[in-house]
Amino acid sequence: MQVPQDGEDLAGQPWYHGLLSRQKAEALLQQDGDFLVRASGSRGGHPVISCRWRGSALHFEVFRVALRPRPGRPTALFQLEDEQFPSMPALVRSYVTGRRPLSQATGAVVSRPVTWQRPLRRSFSEDTLMDGPARTEPLRARKWSNSQPADLAHMGQSSEDPTGIEAFATPVSALPRTGSDPVLLKAPAPLGTVANSLRASDGQLQAKAPAKPPRTPSFELPDASERPPTYCELVPRVPCVQGTSLSQSCPEPEAPWWEAEEDEEEENRCFTRPQAEISFCPPDTPSCLLGPQNRPLEPQVLHTLRGLFLEHHPGSTALHLLLVDCQATGLLGVTRVQRDNMGVSSGLELLTLPHGCRLRLELLERHETLALAGALAVLGCSGPLEERAAALRGLVELALALRPGAAGDLPGLAAVMGALLMPQVRGEQGVEEAGVRVTGKTGEEACAGLFSQVSRLEHTWRQLRRSHTEAALAFEQELKPLMRALDEGVGPCDPGEVALPHVAPTVRLLEGEEVAGPLDESCERLLRTLHGARHMARDAPKFRKVAAQRLRGFRPNPELREALTTGFLRRLLWGSRGAGAPRAERFEKFQRVLGVLSQRLEPDS
Repeated sequence: MQVPQDGEDLAGQPWYHGLLSRQKAEALLQQDGDFLVRASGSRGGHPVISCRWRGSALHFEVFRVALRPRPGRPTALFQLEDEQFPSMPALVRSYVTGRRPLSQATGAVVSRPVTWQRPLRRSFSEDTLMDGPARTEPLRARKWSNSQPADLAHMGQSSEDPTGIEAFATPVSALPRTGSDPVLLKAPAPLGTVANSLRASDGQLQAKAPAKPPRTPSFELPDASERPPTYCELVPRVPCVQGTSLSQSCPEPEAPWWEAEEDEEEENRCFTRPQAEISFCPPDTPSCLLGPQNRPLEPQVLHTLRGLFLEHHPGSTALHLLLVDCQATGLLGVTRVQRDNMGVSSGLELLTLPHGCRLRLELLERHETLALAGALAVLGCSGPLEERAAALRGLVELALALRPGAAGDLPGLAAVMGALLMPQVRGEQGVEEAGVRVTGKTGEEACAGLFSQVSRLEHTWRQLRRSHTEAALAFEQELKPLMRALDEGVGPCDPGEVALPHVAPTVRLLEGEEVAGPLDESCERLLRTLHGARHMARDAPKFRKVAAQRLRGFRPNPELREALTTGFLRRLLWGSRGAGAPRAERFEKFQRVLGVLSQRLEPDS
């Protein structure tokens, strides 16, 4: 059998059943949305996605495109119709979490994997495991030696009298099945029989432990919100105890905090006297990607992050970034205690008030840190030119997924565009635009120190235009004009197409940054920024509803979600010790690092 080599442990995926016939696969698909991945014997072991949609069983062969081995890219790509993925698990995750149709012709959407169970060790013949009509004849009796300890299910039964085994015989059709392999469960013997059968003459000094149950049974819990489950929403299926209802033995999972309904009383509350300054940064918890003490830019962590981002579609990454940005801005997940302390109901209102200084500084820090991390994604590619061009294309695709009408995360869009327009990345064309986006006194000093690197990565951008023309055109003709309009206060900002508004101009202005440009133009921009801040605070409940609607049914990857938080990025870029240094010192140091990386990639001629 040909097992697809996709860089991940495909055999370890719960939805991969290995070599399985079409008929057996269809028997496992019970409801619309059920799916599994199998290796087709008639197709030479190629992966096939089998699913049930609108009452019919459908089968989709996944095409595997082999690539020449090159550093920094997968050995093969997997695709159904148009989009290609670096691995089979990445393809499955994209279609399941995004609820995208497997094909345009059928419109089939998969949401519920049929998990495969590894077979348990059995003491029965394989003859009893054959699929077919229900069999009511008893299982064959085994001869038990009185000189060996016996199983609890057969104690006290004579080898000449098989009636004890027949009494516990169960039809094969009544035995529970999980996944693509049946599992036989022995019925326990009555306690009285066990007690009477423990005799020293039989050597039964210690009873044999019963077989372990399957690790992942196949019964599904109902979802409280009646939403169709997605790949990340899988609940282990467990059989209920006889005589108890499913709701009694298996409590329904709670909805995530970003889907919690807002009380009308909280939504319509008036301003109250603030008690303290509020921070929406999540508390420090043990990281699943970084150790307790880490050094700056650890190669192993960077390699892990690169693989993590390659696994996710830009649309999925955009939703992860929207979730983290909503929490950092105080739009979603605000507790009652935080509302009472800050006197308003959301961070969009707080950042316009005098006691929102701490929040404004945190948002500036997040914007600049995300931009530096995005630039590092390109400048850290030490491989061939095509690898850096692919990294640029990935940032452009992420920016397109964040724009209004898509995820609608404008702070995330501004950070990604800040990385693309950074002088070390963009070159001469990015100097002026980068100066608009670098914030505060620290940003001005940084920009002045980086303008000497005005010819950076020109070959990489030229390669992007040759190899990824569509992405290059989208960047030049759509993203750059959009970002310029947003910075000038004339871009789209209505709730609906925007889930989280562009807060950077307001934050910079309230923190004392002067508006650049001629006096008349700067005054007009100042008035537009103040007008936009007033509307942003007024429409905060509408933005909250739009953001919650964008994230409804979304289940994030914990590692990717952590990788996009400000605290993680700060430790990644400056290390556990350097993360606590003054902000101006940290940014000045890392700008020198980016300058060195840029010079190494494309030295000055």
